[in-house]
Amino acid sequence: MLPRATNRLPAFATILGARILFPAPKVILMPAPSDKPLRDRIKLLGRLLGDTLRDREGRPVLDAVETLRKGFTELRRQSDPKTRERLMRFIAALNPELLNPVVRAFNTYFSLANIAEEDFQHQQRREQVRCGKPLWRGSFDETLRTLRAAGVDAGQLQTLLNQICFIPVFTAHPTEAKRRVLLGAQRRIFLTHLKLDDPALNPYQRSEVVEELRSQIQILWHTDEVRSSKPQVRDEVKNGLYYFRESIFQALPLLYRNLERALNAVYGDEGGKAAVQIPGLLRFGSWIGGDRDGNPFVTPDTTALALRLQSQEILREYLRRVADLNRHLTYSSSLVTPSPPFTASLAADVRRMAVLFRDPTLQYAQEPYRRKFFLMHHRLQHNLDRIHARIDEREDRIPIPFWGYASEQEFLDDLYLIRESLVAHGDGAVADGELNDLIRLAETFGFHLAALDVRQESGRHTAAVAELFAMAPNLPDYVALSEDERLSVLGNLLAQPGTPLLYCDSFSPATQETLDVFQVMARMHEEIGPHAFDTYVISMTHEASHVLEVLFLSSFAGLAGRRTDGGWHCDIRVAPLFETIADLSRVETLLTRLLDQPTYRELLVASGGVQDVMVGYSDSCKDGGILASNYGLYQAQQQAVALAATHGFGCRLFHGRGGTVGRGGGPVHDAILAQPPGTVRGQIKITEQGEVLSFKYQNLETAVYELTLGITGLIKASRHLIQETPDDPPDAAPIMAELARYGEAAYRDLTDHTPGFMDYFYEATPVTALGALNIGSRPSHRARGDRSKYSVRAIPWMFGWGLARHTLPGWYGIGTALTILRGDDPERLATLQKLYRDWPFFRALLDNSQMSLSKVDVGIAREYARLCEDAAIETGIYQRFRDEYERTCREILAVAQIPTLLAENPMLAKSLERRNPYLDPLNHIQVTLLRRYRQALRDQGADSPEAETWLRPLLRSINALAAGMRNTG
Repeated sequence: MLPRATNRLPAFATILGARILFPAPKVILMPAPSDKPLRDRIKLLGRLLGDTLRDREGRPVLDAVETLRKGFTELRRQSDPKTRERLMRFIAALNPELLNPVVRAFNTYFSLANIAEEDFQHQQRREQVRCGKPLWRGSFDETLRTLRAAGVDAGQLQTLLNQICFIPVFTAHPTEAKRRVLLGAQRRIFLTHLKLDDPALNPYQRSEVVEELRSQIQILWHTDEVRSSKPQVRDEVKNGLYYFRESIFQALPLLYRNLERALNAVYGDEGGKAAVQIPGLLRFGSWIGGDRDGNPFVTPDTTALALRLQSQEILREYLRRVADLNRHLTYSSSLVTPSPPFTASLAADVRRMAVLFRDPTLQYAQEPYRRKFFLMHHRLQHNLDRIHARIDEREDRIPIPFWGYASEQEFLDDLYLIRESLVAHGDGAVADGELNDLIRLAETFGFHLAALDVRQESGRHTAAVAELFAMAPNLPDYVALSEDERLSVLGNLLAQPGTPLLYCDSFSPATQETLDVFQVMARMHEEIGPHAFDTYVISMTHEASHVLEVLFLSSFAGLAGRRTDGGWHCDIRVAPLFETIADLSRVETLLTRLLDQPTYRELLVASGGVQDVMVGYSDSCKDGGILASNYGLYQAQQQAVALAATHGFGCRLFHGRGGTVGRGGGPVHDAILAQPPGTVRGQIKITEQGEVLSFKYQNLETAVYELTLGITGLIKASRHLIQETPDDPPDAAPIMAELARYGEAAYRDLTDHTPGFMDYFYEATPVTALGALNIGSRPSHRARGDRSKYSVRAIPWMFGWGLARHTLPGWYGIGTALTILRGDDPERLATLQKLYRDWPFFRALLDNSQMSLSKVDVGIAREYARLCEDAAIETGIYQRFRDEYERTCREILAVAQIPTLLAENPMLAKSLERRNPYLDPLNHIQVTLLRRYRQALRDQGADSPEAETWLRPLLRSINALAAGMRNTG
């Protein structure tokens, strides 16, 4: 057992401090690398920002910012009631004209600090590569060395890689407060900032770069971070496409080249990259334009538009790269001899499109590859022109004759022909350059860019099926049927050969829209390609019939059913989504009934024999707390994979993760490794939501790093496909079941059974202002005016608690559960400590909770609590929050055997420590603004000038805190 002193909770400042109070047994605390270069760079950026404030806004703004910065920095060093009172009076005296630039100044500082930190981490990785040091955990080099040390030879590695596919899925869930134009300005600052890392710069050149930075910061300062209007779904689609254009198209070829180098370094004695052929390891998905659950603005036409905009984006990239290849591959037929298949293909293209040449016998006559690329460019342009015509709803503008590619495979076949021809005349090294980069892109993105998922709530399908049944004279009353009867009748109808007929031309608008979605899916399959869609996700899946309902409705569009020759076809993959504690507990029962259904089994075989299952972190955590959510998800995955295997099917898991710990956030590499042994079977889908997109994909350098972490985590977690791997510790399941039970009881006692709790949430957090921030097209509540825990969506739930420095969903209940389980028994504590060391799931759970706990500030949370109108509710709930916070800190420190939170992640601890003096004034300003805004609402109404006066800086404070705290949504 730890020394007695460590079982008492240290003071808050001590928890966040980096000082080690005593040696931590059995835990190696890695010293943080010196961050002096980072601190120097942040000071430089801060100085340039200060100059901008002084020159553009005047001395009063800069003085106000400096007063707050210095004052709260001093308070962090040493608490002083007089200093605090002085700062509170200063904030109270700030008028709206001064508050706006002051809040914006802190927001801009966080943006610049984030850029500096991202660059610093990138430079550290580059230094490791340059010096030949062992590379970071999650790099291709470290991953392959781990496999090699485990006895994996090149042949086994090939078998493993052939089964790998990492699929990040972009969503438009509203947690991203940044405008796209702001992302562009920040990207330019990042690129300019990178120039300062060049050691060859002389003082004159360095000063030029600093002046360039100054100009970029001035532009950033004059770019409004608050949207003037709510984004439309079309805007959200374009926001998602931004990351492909700015980083992912460039990152993907670099990623594969890094893997090739690692193969040569680790498996060079077995042939390296020549012996292990690297297949496509990466695909992308999207919900943007397909997720209609609770979003009335996502219509069938919106879904078609989203896919066309995606296709437009990737076709433009192909056109750019084909034009580059046309300029670069200037081989002369008098000096090389292309392969016969290439020559025959080129001749056929020339005959078909001879009109494109000024003189077919002369133009590019001696340059066969340039001639081929010239024709390929025109074919792709026709594909793009057709997309433009359909976006503009002008079918008459589609080129005639149409020379475009009939499919993405045709385009790939042309590229393969060119590669094989280059290799045939000894230019394989050239083929491995820009051409191979384009092939990697085409294999990954096709003509669709990202496979669109469609999501809808189960009740919409049930209502549509009931309406269809009611209009058919030969069908029963669907609403009155039992679950077994529904499965039977739907299965029988799907088993009838041929596409079923609709009995009526007039349906309710909701049913008509539901049917139109499937029609759009069928049409886009034909127009864009067979990979345009991936899964149809059913939220709130409570019964097996909910899955058959989707297949039945899709059969009217010809997407699934039985052919007239008796065979089966299914061009839609349906994924039930389990997202509440109750739903997670029903996985085994529901999937058993579903996979036992004869018709469903036939359709599943026809679709590829893999059952998709989506698990939701957000609603399950909001429902029952983080312990019950995480362990419920863990068990659900075990059950789903085991049941699918028992029935002879594969199972692909789809993880609905968000940015915060309460929504499944945390390092993706560790998250994948923390999945149940044997459940990750080469493929995994993971949602990338809100601010996670900009953190990971805004910059090329970080995009390569983050995508690599996902792929390598998947490779490691799938090693069981080629080797025996360890199972969970034998005592893990019963211990975790107890913890989940205790944690859920504590969480529900607070959130479900404490009078006034939801009033506390709405009054002690800024959640009611989020709807005015215009950060997403989807409403923040399921039912307008309903302030229940069920109605509020998971994102504003997490966002509100985070901004108010409670971060309650990421840890509440853990302290109580650990306290009850271990009691005063040293042996139970030792068992938990061993579980933390040996079980990746338990370790990741507690480590991620440390991150949430480190963002709590009990003093600032108290200020938000005072916004409550009922003093008894305020005091009672705040005290319970604080007691559980202290208990959870104490218990996690004891189990992890560390002296301070994040002791094993010193870089993150230092980052938070740097941010706190800047977050503190923003939080206090926000509390003041909330009080004044709410008073204006009560006195004069939402449309009054007084309310608008305080709303603007309030919205800016939300943006600023989101930038400073980072994973808020």
